[in-house]
Amino acid sequence: MALDELKAAVPDFAKDLKLNLGSVIGNSNLPQQQLWGTVLACAIASRSPKVLRELEPEAKANLSAEAYTAAKSAAAIMAMNNVFYRTRHLLSDPEYGTLRAGLRMNVIGNPGVEKTDFELWSLAVSAINGCGQCLDSHEQVLRKAGVDRETVQEAVKIAAVIQAVGVTLDAEAVLAE
Repeated sequence: MALDELKAAVPDFAKDLKLNLGSVIGNSNLPQQQLWGTVLACAIASRSPKVLRELEPEAKANLSAEAYTAAKSAAAIMAMNNVFYRTRHLLSDPEYGTLRAGLRMNVIGNPGVEKTDFELWSLAVSAINGCGQCLDSHEQVLRKAGVDRETVQEAVKIAAVIQAVGVTLDAEAVLAE
C-alpha cells in the first residue's frame, strides 16, 4: 500500500504527521469518492513529487475514471482561480473586484461528478493555496447543498496533512543532497 510507504518515509521528528496521515485517510468518514478525490487533488496541489507518486495510484484505484479526471480538474482550475481571486482580494483597490474575470472556468459548472464532491475538492485545494475568497465561496456552496461542517473540516484536515507531509519530505530530500 502506497500510503504505508509514504508514512514510512516521514521522518521521526514529524511523527505527528505520520500519525495524522494514517488517521485522516485511513479513518476518514468521507465516502470513498469524496475521500480519494480530496486526496488526489491535494496531492497535486501540494506540488510534492513524492506525495503525488505515492498517493496517486491508490486514488486512481478508488475513483471512477470520471472522478479521477474531476479531481485533477479541481486541482488545475483552483491553481488558477486561487491566484486570481486571492490577488483581487489582497489588492487594496476594491475596483479590481468589479472587473470581469474573463477566465474560462467551465469545469466548475460541469465537472463530470456530483457538484458537492467537486466543490469539496476545490475547497481543499483552496486551503492549500491560501485563497480566503475561494474558501468562503466553496464552503457556502457546500453548506447550501446540505454538507455539514464536519465534512468540510475533514477535507481541510486532509489538505493540511498532505501539504505538511509534502513540505517535510521535500525539505528532507533537499537536505539529503
